[in-house]
Amino acid sequence: MVDERIYIAIAVMAVANYLTRVFPFLFFIKHEPPKFIIFVEKSFPPIIMTILIFYTLGNIDFKVAPYGLKEIIAILFTAFLHFKFGNYLVSIFSGTIFYMVLVQFVS
Repeated sequence: MVDERIYIAIAVMAVANYLTRVFPFLFFIKHEPPKFIIFVEKSFPPIIMTILIFYTLGNIDFKVAPYGLKEIIAILFTAFLHFKFGNYLVSIFSGTIFYMVLVQFVS
């Protein structure tokens, strides 16, 4: 019984994911996207980067060693990548991976 529910859940998630990817192409194939969609498209990457920064700094106690050093290094690394390459995807993914490596492997 449990195995059937897992397969049904995976199938529903796959269909939902597929529909969210296909919908914009089907809907906007003959029409220009609304200004709101264009605004969201341009604003979304900086919003995601801001959310990641707040997530990174959310539970840091700057009064206790190592004083948020790993987090600050990860933010500076991400900023460096963004200024060097100008690509949000490279900055977000590389910065997140770098931060996770620092948190997991650096004492």
